[in-house]
Amino acid sequence: MTKLKVGDKAPEFKGVDQNENPISLSDFKGSNLILYFYPKDNTPGCTNEACDLRDNYNMWLEKGYKVVGVSPDSVASHQKFISKYDLPFPLIADTEKEIIKSYGAWGPKKLYGREYEGLLRTTFVIDEQGTISEIFSKVKTKDHTNQILDSLKK
Repeated sequence: MTKLKVGDKAPEFKGVDQNENPISLSDFKGSNLILYFYPKDNTPGCTNEACDLRDNYNMWLEKGYKVVGVSPDSVASHQKFISKYDLPFPLIADTEKEIIKSYGAWGPKKLYGREYEGLLRTTFVIDEQGTISEIFSKVKTKDHTNQILDSLKK
């Protein structure tokens, strides 16, 4: 599993969004990017995180940031999730988990004492040159925008 650090070049990725349009890291060259990995559409934590980013989306655009979500869900699942919550940013359907694994967002998890492999909720802030400037592995789903903003002020 890849263990990325602040200062590393963000791994190039290629995937498809909710409309089956190709999307890659190179599409965001010259822009700052908030690339967030989340486990599953329409679950409480993932919905809170997506809606927090949605509610602050115009502010992110004004600050020069684009937002992209990634999960192992299907294109159809992403379409429903976006429609239900009026999400203004693309969601990548990484059903093969290639992007997820290249960013180290897949690994061991524990639930009720049971250990299993799963998606590790993680957010990467990538600068205009494609370098990772921040990594969040302990995401505050209901207040993720402020969590990111606080780190950017430092």
